[in-house]
Amino acid sequence: MTTEPSSEIDALPGGWTGDELRQESGWTLSWSAEELAGLESTLESCARRGLAWQEVTREEFPLNQVLREKLDDIAQELEEGRGFVKIEGLPIARYSEEEIRLLWFGLGCHLGHPRFQDSHGQLMREIKDEGGDLGSRHGRIVVGDDGDAFLSSKARTYGPGELRFHTDRCDVVGLLCLGQAKSGGLSQIASTIAVHNAILEQRPDLLDLLYRPYTRSRLGEEDGGETATYDLPVFGLRNGKLTSHYSRTYIEAAQMQAGVEKLSPAQWEAIDLLAATAERLSYAMRLEPGDIQLLNSHVTYHAREAFEDSPAEGLTRRLLRIWLAMPNSRALPEDHRVLWGEIASGALRGGIGQDRIG
Repeated sequence: MTTEPSSEIDALPGGWTGDELRQESGWTLSWSAEELAGLESTLESCARRGLAWQEVTREEFPLNQVLREKLDDIAQELEEGRGFVKIEGLPIARYSEEEIRLLWFGLGCHLGHPRFQDSHGQLMREIKDEGGDLGSRHGRIVVGDDGDAFLSSKARTYGPGELRFHTDRCDVVGLLCLGQAKSGGLSQIASTIAVHNAILEQRPDLLDLLYRPYTRSRLGEEDGGETATYDLPVFGLRNGKLTSHYSRTYIEAAQMQAGVEKLSPAQWEAIDLLAATAERLSYAMRLEPGDIQLLNSHVTYHAREAFEDSPAEGLTRRLLRIWLAMPNSRALPEDHRVLWGEIASGALRGGIGQDRIG
C-alpha cells in the first residue's frame, strides 16, 4: 500500500488547536500517592539487585496494577486520542541521577519498546546545550567559501537555538525534564491532523504536493549521512489513519547534495505553509523539573523556543529523551518502509539505521 493522494480524501477526524487546549485540562495528568509508592517499591527492588538503567526491561522493572493501568490508558490516548500527554510532578529531587534514568527507562519499557537514537547504540539522550563546535561532533555540511556550516538536526538539538516544527523517528517520543532554562525553551506542539485539514481547506493543491515524495538527507543520523538520501512524502494515509514525517532541516540538507533534484517553487510553498499553519495552530508549554511529555510522532509536530541558561543560578535546561515503538501503533503506507523499516501495526520499528533492538 502506498501513500494515498489527497484528492481522494476529505478532512480527517480528530485534531485540536492551541486555542482548544487552553480551554481544557484533560491532557495533563499527575501521579497519585499509590502510584508513587509503587514506583518507589520498584526502585528499591532494582537497587537491591544492583540493576543499571541499561539493563532494565519490562520484566526487570515490575509495576503494580494501578501503574500498569495508568500506562495502558496513556498508550491509548497517544494512539486514539489527542496524540500527546503531559504528566506533571515526578519527584525527581528524591532520586539520584542513576535512579532517575532507571525510573524513566523502566516506565518507557512498559509503554513501548525503546529504540536506538544514533548509530552508536544510544537509547537515552540527554538534551542540553553542549556548547562548542556542535557541527563537528554531530553532523554538518560546509557551505560557501567562508566555511559556514549547515548544522544537522541532531547538532541543533544540542544547542540553545530555536528548533523548528518537526517529528522524531519513532512512534512515540518521551521527554523527562530534569532542569529548566533561565528564559525561553518553551515546548510547542501542534496537531498534524489539524494542520492537514487547514491546508486542505486553504490550499488543496499544496496538500496534494505534501502527499508526494520529498527527498530527505540522513545527515547527523547514520554514518555517511552527508551523502545518503531517501524519498518520503510529508503525509501518508492508511486505513483512514494519518501519518506525517517532517523536518525542514533534512529537506534543506538534501537540497545541498549533488544529484538531488531541486524542489519546485510550489513544493517550497507547501512546506512554508505547513510550518506557518503549525505555528498558528500550536500550543506552547513550559516543562518543569519532573514533568514528562509524550508525543505520538505520527499525529503531532513539536518545536522548541530558543533558550538561555544560567548555570550560576542553577537554571540549566536538561531533558532525558527516549524513543519508543508502540505495541498499539498504526499501520503505515508501503512507501514509508524506507524510513521505518517495518510498517505493520504494532511493529518494532523506528530508530536509527540498522541499529534496532527488540
